[in-house]
Amino acid sequence: MRSGRKNENIDIIAVTKTVDVDIINESINLGINNIGENKVQEIQKKYDNINDDVNWHMIGHLQSNKVKYIIDKVNLIHSLDRLSLAKEINKRAKAKDIVKDVLIQVNISEEKSKFGLKKEEVVPFIEKILEMENIRVKGLMTMAPHVENPEEIRYVFRDLRNLGYKIENRNYENIEMKYLSMGMSNDYEVAIEEGSNMVRLGTALFGKRIY
Repeated sequence: MRSGRKNENIDIIAVTKTVDVDIINESINLGINNIGENKVQEIQKKYDNINDDVNWHMIGHLQSNKVKYIIDKVNLIHSLDRLSLAKEINKRAKAKDIVKDVLIQVNISEEKSKFGLKKEEVVPFIEKILEMENIRVKGLMTMAPHVENPEEIRYVFRDLRNLGYKIENRNYENIEMKYLSMGMSNDYEVAIEEGSNMVRLGTALFGKRIY
């Protein structure tokens, strides 16, 4: 790998939006063990028909009123981006007697079309959710603008990595910067060079899809 990092240190999340269940199961048989969905209804539709030995990731924008449908299904929620959602996740996790792992979504590029907190909002946000006993923050997630040359968006990944260092150095109890979920099919190499250890790949694995 160009970054010089070992493959086993990087988790590949197979983005299975619009992908048929049979193809997903075939991918799992070939070694994929993390699958990501953008929509709650897709998880609900596929969950019972997918091989058990797989980790589910909620990678899309999550509406608070749909948390209850996936709280005990997904291993990691990548898109925590507001206090009302944190409260709902905490409430639903508590009701199920589980602790839910989450990533905080950060809109580094501040694109209006993307969800996520601004960089300067992340630390105050974390301090508000420190007392929520049924949420465990495991890192950060971002989505970079789609460009032809990934070098143009290298700063997005670098800024998220530096934010992770900043949070780590504050030594918050029960807050861990274990994962940087950044990089997709068109820019994952640059993301990995800048510290990503969780990439979300759809087109690179399943080919181009028409949504």
